[in-house]
Amino acid sequence: MLTTRRYNITELTPYIDWTYFLHAWSMPSTGNETEELIEDARHTLRQLEADVECVALVGIFNAHAQGNDIMIEGSEPVRIPCLRQEGANRLCLADFIKPADDRIGVFAATVQPRSDDNKYAEDPYLHLMVQTLYDRLAEATACRMHEEVRKDIWGYAPDEQLSMAELLKEKNIGIRPAVGYPSLPDQSINFLINKLINMQTIGITLTENGAMIPPASVSGLMIANSESRYFAIGKIDNHQLEDYATRRELPLQRMKQFLRANIKE
Repeated sequence: MLTTRRYNITELTPYIDWTYFLHAWSMPSTGNETEELIEDARHTLRQLEADVECVALVGIFNAHAQGNDIMIEGSEPVRIPCLRQEGANRLCLADFIKPADDRIGVFAATVQPRSDDNKYAEDPYLHLMVQTLYDRLAEATACRMHEEVRKDIWGYAPDEQLSMAELLKEKNIGIRPAVGYPSLPDQSINFLINKLINMQTIGITLTENGAMIPPASVSGLMIANSESRYFAIGKIDNHQLEDYATRRELPLQRMKQFLRANIKE
């Protein structure tokens, strides 16, 4: 069963992590210029309220782990191959899924202008401000949806009582690894996610390389395991690359394109 949620900017503003916003602007965490920039951002958010729609889509599916793969029981079974860290910890997302009788969330979230008229295009400062805020709003949409998943939609943590600061520091049970991020770096996983939840129903389309349009979009998995945590895959060797390409059912050269940044030279 799929669930869609739509939010307005006022609802989402508390869920914005300003740390990443400041990073995008190469600004320090404190200081007069930083305070002025955030005040400008808050003012712009109020101006954007009527201009954009923030929407998220999630499906909760039966799943189980099979080696380094997550097997998901959608309308048709989908295999999500996962990479494993090299070195001491050797973590893999499939480690946090039970070998039988488990569940997993699959999600996408996006921020879309209500019209094609880009009235900010001629002002470089405002244009950059809007684009960085769209990115933060997409993440805030996913964060808000994840909270609802934990407490209600999936309901594996119905009594969760976290402050906003604790939410932004990800003190909740479970994780929300996103496609293209350190533990799930393969952008082509978007094609598999699309098979499960049909992202086009909330206006997201995929390029031939798996990038999402609108670009202010995020997709990924929701894992409930209390021992799960975020990690970075880092570099992988040719043996793991070849094994992953086989499990992903894509030619090795194509897989190299998706994982270029993770391959040891």
